[in-house]
Amino acid sequence: MIVPLAEAVAETCGGKAGALGAMLRAGLPVPGGFVVPFAAYLDAAHLGAVPDPEPGRFTGEPDGPGAMRRAIETRPLHPALIGALGRALDELGDPPVAVRSSAAGEDTAQASAAGQYESFLAVHGADRVAEAVRACWASLFSPRAVGYRRASRRGDRPSGAPRMAVIVQRHLDAEASGVMFTPADPDDATRIEASWGLGPGVVGGTVTPDAYLVAVDGSVTRTVADKRTRLDRRGTRLVTRAVPVPARNRSTIDDATAARLAGLGRDVAALLGGAQDIEWAIAGGRTWILQARPVTAALPPPAPPSGAPDVPAAALTGTPGSRGTATGTARIVRGPGDFARVRPGDILVCPFTDPAWTPLLRIAAGVVTETGGVLSHAAIVAREHAIPAVLGVPDATGRLCDGTVITVDGTDGTVTAANA
Repeated sequence: MIVPLAEAVAETCGGKAGALGAMLRAGLPVPGGFVVPFAAYLDAAHLGAVPDPEPGRFTGEPDGPGAMRRAIETRPLHPALIGALGRALDELGDPPVAVRSSAAGEDTAQASAAGQYESFLAVHGADRVAEAVRACWASLFSPRAVGYRRASRRGDRPSGAPRMAVIVQRHLDAEASGVMFTPADPDDATRIEASWGLGPGVVGGTVTPDAYLVAVDGSVTRTVADKRTRLDRRGTRLVTRAVPVPARNRSTIDDATAARLAGLGRDVAALLGGAQDIEWAIAGGRTWILQARPVTAALPPPAPPSGAPDVPAAALTGTPGSRGTATGTARIVRGPGDFARVRPGDILVCPFTDPAWTPLLRIAAGVVTETGGVLSHAAIVAREHAIPAVLGVPDATGRLCDGTVITVDGTDGTVTAANA
């Protein structure tokens, strides 16, 4: 019913857990933990159903994904599972833990499912861990996850019914964290993004992170951002707080740390067999790997310098997030209340994108955000949908007018109004 993380393999525990297990077996620095495998999910959800041909619907369960989600949320968990979770937590020393999805079809070379399923940090105690496991299972049938699978053509076919394993790992109180993309060509640079505190600020795009390019010879090129907020654990809660002014424009990591991270990234890529999207953290002065998955789409090149000849004088500039150019109506979106105003072909202009906004990326022609980096979940999903994205454009929602026509160049990182 419970699998030690070091023994996890993709066939029974999902790709994310399988990669973590492989890294642990190779001696790489991964926080210890365990996995609630597919079998426990299938047993808890009473799933012996055969998928219908229509993606997202199942025989044996009424009304498709919505009914599946409600059933998982309301069925009591088996006491044996809760007992097994308690024993496994005791073996870890009963620390706060991170509880994260490891679904079938997640973290593959074709589809990352970045940010589509639930994750929980700072969870403590068997009962709360059990509820977090249940919430991860239920997120398999959330509207955004079902929509993502349909859009990525990973619909629920008879050979691939949705299944969810869940990873439980020691929570790390990170001083700094971020994301690293190793290159497909070993002669290319490793790209790293970093900010203060826990990682959701970087992966979720709520902070514009520092960016580093680490060449094969170890030389580092950095762009330091204005990092105004950070996320930290306080007991069993996560709190967002202001970064002290002197640290906002200070580099999160030094060049030596960036070079060491890049070396660790190369080790991970060699072990897992290809370019990797790696989440990392520094806690207690030690570097840890939290996750590694295949890179699903090529990154755009770094932005040209401000004022470069090929950058239009009237253009707003940001970080190139996803290649390509699109022209459409700017639609200012500040939250779910604005979703209904978005029409196919619009350009989303928003403070940042939450994973719940993923369905909008299926109809939008492009994306502009005020914060976030090229390695954030929003940028990854934009690249998978092949729509241009420009990230980290200061005050984009104030400087661009709703309803006007704009052009987004996700290769150069520019946004230009039609009348500019």
